[in-house]
Amino acid sequence: MSISRREFMRLMGLAGAAGMLPSSVFAAARQPGDLYEVPKFGNCTLLHITDTHAQLNPIWFREPNVNLGLGAALGKAPHLVGKAFLKQFKVQPGGIEAHAFTFLDFDKGAAKFGAVGGFAQLKTLVDRLRSERGDGNSLLLDGGDTWQGSGTAYWTRGQDMVGACNLLGVDVMTGHWEFTYEDTEVIRNIEAFKGDFVAQNVQVREEALFDYRFADFPGFNEDSGLAFKPYVIKPVGGVRVAVIGQAFPYTPIANPQRFIPDWTFGIEDGRMQEIVDKVRASEKPDLVVVLSHNGMDVDLKMASRVSGIDCIFGGHTHDGIPAPTLVENKGGKTLVTNAGSNGKFLGVMDLDVKDGKLRDYRYRLLPVFSNLIKPDPEMVKYVAGVRAPYQDKLAEKLAVAEQTLFRRGNFNGTFDQVICDALIKVKDAQISLSPGFRWGTTVLPGQTITMDNVMDQTCITYPETYRREMSGTEIKAILEDVCDNLFNPDPYVQQGGDMVRVGGLDYVCEPGATMGNRITEMQLNDGTRIEADKQYVVAGWATVGSQSPGEPIWDTVATYLRDIKTVKIGRLNTPKLKGVKGNPGIADYPLIL
Repeated sequence: MSISRREFMRLMGLAGAAGMLPSSVFAAARQPGDLYEVPKFGNCTLLHITDTHAQLNPIWFREPNVNLGLGAALGKAPHLVGKAFLKQFKVQPGGIEAHAFTFLDFDKGAAKFGAVGGFAQLKTLVDRLRSERGDGNSLLLDGGDTWQGSGTAYWTRGQDMVGACNLLGVDVMTGHWEFTYEDTEVIRNIEAFKGDFVAQNVQVREEALFDYRFADFPGFNEDSGLAFKPYVIKPVGGVRVAVIGQAFPYTPIANPQRFIPDWTFGIEDGRMQEIVDKVRASEKPDLVVVLSHNGMDVDLKMASRVSGIDCIFGGHTHDGIPAPTLVENKGGKTLVTNAGSNGKFLGVMDLDVKDGKLRDYRYRLLPVFSNLIKPDPEMVKYVAGVRAPYQDKLAEKLAVAEQTLFRRGNFNGTFDQVICDALIKVKDAQISLSPGFRWGTTVLPGQTITMDNVMDQTCITYPETYRREMSGTEIKAILEDVCDNLFNPDPYVQQGGDMVRVGGLDYVCEPGATMGNRITEMQLNDGTRIEADKQYVVAGWATVGSQSPGEPIWDTVATYLRDIKTVKIGRLNTPKLKGVKGNPGIADYPLIL
């Protein structure tokens, strides 16, 4: 491709205004010139990140090819993938945004457009947008799952990310994986956070109220029993904005209760309605928004049941959705958004608010391409500093990937298979089970797999492995339980996450069937049928109920990778699926019956 001198000078000007690197100018000629040009609109701007999972540096992240929607969710966001996604949101195939929002031609796009995210690049972009809109005219919201997901976050107990959020300028946040440190560490991190931490659905257990250990914590309200501030009022461009927090409602179920023994969680949409009504009556805000970690399907249902909310900025399910969904309820309409994961996107909601009413809006979900944005020097220095004590360990070269290794998708990913294969080999097991976490970065073909990459996939505070015998009935029960969590028709019963990953085991799954009837035809890799009463040796990790006795999963995976040297998946244990033909939430999946 060649460009004229006039066009070159125009692109140089755009690059300078966007903080783009000079070397990226020719790349910019191949994509929309206005990727980071977001014209100012209205009088209030809300910026939104979520689910960054402690990824301070640029990464690769492949979007799913399976995100099934059933029943009322069929064919609706967020349950669209590939070409169906592009068609719905009118995204041009083959371009930079198609690469950002879908899995299509991922390897080719990754080579062409480069890595995504990075807190230094994110800060440059946030600062630019805030500067364009003027001092005091914007608010940066963080939907949570920020202080967990990397080796440095694990070793510093989230403190590295608190510092990064402070430097980035996060104004308000809520949480989920933030609660998976010890409760004393959670409180310490929230106290160090310079913004406001809000959650209307986290309550101190009644039996703990009398001698509550954190009674002096500023967010605790003894009268209501709420552990944190339920909301905060922020002036933005002359607009009084009420931000109500909604932490992940199933934290003590999806994660160990032992870390947070004094706190209860829940959706609590009745309390949400009470707080919305109270805030509107007593605080007289011009705008009411909910900063949520429910997951998008739960947010959509909550928006239909709770009135008086103007916007929901959602997270948890890692759905990068380019346009808000407008949900009607008895009080009017609510905009519901979700801003992806891993620092890959920045949501920009420009609002026209007058006389206490939202009159109009403009929304852009900006993909953060690291080679198009000049990194902020102060953040670069900070990131290097917090990683320095662990750099030698993180940089250890373990193996080389011969294919793309990814996690995201309803049933299995290639890096998930690496974890499952490692458990079988190192633990000498017949079957392996690995949680369907949606966090975890992507490794490209030919890339060296480092300890840093392994920690990105496995880094939790309950990483211990196990090896024990289970009956065929027990294994089926586990699969059925997780599958119901994923595909129950009622979003309020879903807990986010994807299907438990398996190694050494194949099965048939009918997502639309009833509880207990979705999993059939279970068999070992050699074709031997799983018998209900027979015992099988199973290895796994991340037990929620009680702590397992084995080594951390990252040690198991590292041992496996050091031994095999190169990674090419021989067998991907993805189930055969029934009843999903033609579903726009699945593409390039050969095992459909």
